[in-house]
Amino acid sequence: MMTTANIYDILETVTDPEVPVLTILDLGIVRDVQIIDDTTVHVTITPTYSGCPAMNTISIQIRLALMQEGFRNIHIHTVLTPAWTTDWMTPAGKDKLKAYGIAPPQYAAKPRTGLFDEPMVQCPQCNSFNTRLISEFGSTSCKALYQCNDCKEPFDYFKCH
Repeated sequence: MMTTANIYDILETVTDPEVPVLTILDLGIVRDVQIIDDTTVHVTITPTYSGCPAMNTISIQIRLALMQEGFRNIHIHTVLTPAWTTDWMTPAGKDKLKAYGIAPPQYAAKPRTGLFDEPMVQCPQCNSFNTRLISEFGSTSCKALYQCNDCKEPFDYFKCH
């Protein structure tokens, strides 16, 4: 008999097509799993951004992974509220991002005092906080492009929200 824990084990194999070192569980986009009967499962997901182009691919990957385990009636529900937040990412997921060369979401090392204050983003290469924003959008809309002023390397930063 399949359990919810088994379903989460299956979903742990589904990776983000834009950041393949992260699973959808690392990202925290899986909000709920319900097993209805031996062939029916409902999975609720929340996109990182409401227009995230990866969500269609993720839905297909979820469906294929569950079909390989014998489920035939797979219902994937996308919910936008509450909106996804980087707080839902696992600590392991944030560690994977850094090891991959993407600065994980972080809050300012000092209190932000103004509306347009930029976060202090740590370089994933050399760990320096001496970095600067190059562009609000990096390789995908959920990331910003930064450059380290010490090691001079450009890098993506997974934006907080």
